[in-house]
Amino acid sequence: QVQLVESGGGLVQAGGVLRLSCAASGSIFRLGWYRQAPGKQRELVASITSGGSTNYADSVKGRFTISRDNAKNTVYLQMNSLKPEDTAVYYCNALSFSGLRPYEYWGQGTQVTVSS
Repeated sequence: QVQLVESGGGLVQAGGVLRLSCAASGSIFRLGWYRQAPGKQRELVASITSGGSTNYADSVKGRFTISRDNAKNTVYLQMNSLKPEDTAVYYCNALSFSGLRPYEYWGQGTQVTVSS
């Protein structure tokens, strides 16, 4: 069973910065961040594999950076140049495998609010 402990988030003005962290237990193939704004579907923000391959939503490319400390099993999301439309609950996501069977886990979510 994988457990995810998120930290970071909060209230920031437009143009500001925030950093999210998520510490995972267990062996994780891919770690990432999703977000869900009120009335909208949950969407991928960024992900990173154990080998360092990254994937970003077009809306955050050039502003957000995902990184991973494999020794600490922790993923970070550095968010720069924040916009009001980045306001959402951000969820840490982990993908692991038992043999060929994938398992997906979610954190409890952390609120990010960007004021204009």
